[in-house]
Amino acid sequence: MLRRRGGARAGAAAAGVTMDGAVTFLVDNGSLEPAATLALRGIARALTDRIGEAFVPVSLLHASAVAVGQLDGVPAEIFETALVQRLAGGQTDFIVVPLFFGSSRALTDYLPGRIAFWTEKHPALRVRVAAPLFQKNDDRLARILADQVQAVAVNSRRVALVDHGSPVREVTAVRDALAGQLQTLLGPEKRVTACSMERRPGSEYDFNEPLLENLLVQPQWSGEVVVALQFLLPGRHAGPDGDVAQICRQAEATRAGLRTHITPLVGAHPLLIGILADRWRAAAR
Repeated sequence: MLRRRGGARAGAAAAGVTMDGAVTFLVDNGSLEPAATLALRGIARALTDRIGEAFVPVSLLHASAVAVGQLDGVPAEIFETALVQRLAGGQTDFIVVPLFFGSSRALTDYLPGRIAFWTEKHPALRVRVAAPLFQKNDDRLARILADQVQAVAVNSRRVALVDHGSPVREVTAVRDALAGQLQTLLGPEKRVTACSMERRPGSEYDFNEPLLENLLVQPQWSGEVVVALQFLLPGRHAGPDGDVAQICRQAEATRAGLRTHITPLVGAHPLLIGILADRWRAAAR
C-alpha cells in the first residue's frame, strides 16, 4: 500500500513528485491501441503501491492519438509534452523508468535527443534515465517467461520465444540472451528457439532470423508448440487478434496437426514490478 504522508508530501505524491523532489515517468514506446495505455497505467499504479512514490505513465509517441473515450476519460500523456508542462511549472528534476527490454533506438537516440533539446532551453533540467529491463546478471525476465510457458500447461517440447524484431543488433541480442536463460530454466525437456515477428529487408538485418512464420512451417515444429511472447503490453502485435496470433493461425491452417499456444504478456506478470522498482531505485540513487 502507498505510505501515508502528511499534507505537503501527499500533494507532491499526487503530482508525481518523489521524496527527493523528482518527477518519475514510467515510459513506454506508445501505441494506438487503448489497451496498451491502460495496461501502462496499471503497471504505474502497481509501482506506486510497491514503492510508495508516484509513477506517472507516459508514452514516447503515438498514444495521444487514442480517443479519450477509450481511455476512461483520461487522455494519454506523451513524454515530451509532459516534460514541458512540468518545466513550465518550475519542475526541473526527473527520473525516467523505461518499460523496454533493451536499449532500442527510442532509448539511445530519440529520448536523449529530446532531453538534450530541452536542456539547452532549461539548463537546470536534470533527467536520470534508469536502465532497461534486461540485465545480464538478472534472470527475472527469464523467470517470468518460464512461468508463462509453464502456465500454458501443454505437453510440448518446443518453445518459440518471439519478439517484435529490431534493426538494432543489441536489441536482438537481448532476445537471444533471454532465450538462453529460458532454456536453462525449462531444462532439457524443452527446446527453446528465439525468433522475430518481423524484420527489415536486407542481409544486414539477418540477425533477426528466424521469423516466427518460417519457423512454424518447419517439419520439426509439429504437434503442440508454445509461442512465448517477449512483448510487454497488448496492442496490434501481441493482442488476442494481433499479428502474432494471426501468424500462428496461418501456420496451423497450413500444417495439419500443428497447434500453437500463446503465453500471456510479460507485462501481466507480478514479478515485472520488482524489476522496475529495482531499476528506479538504482536511478534514484
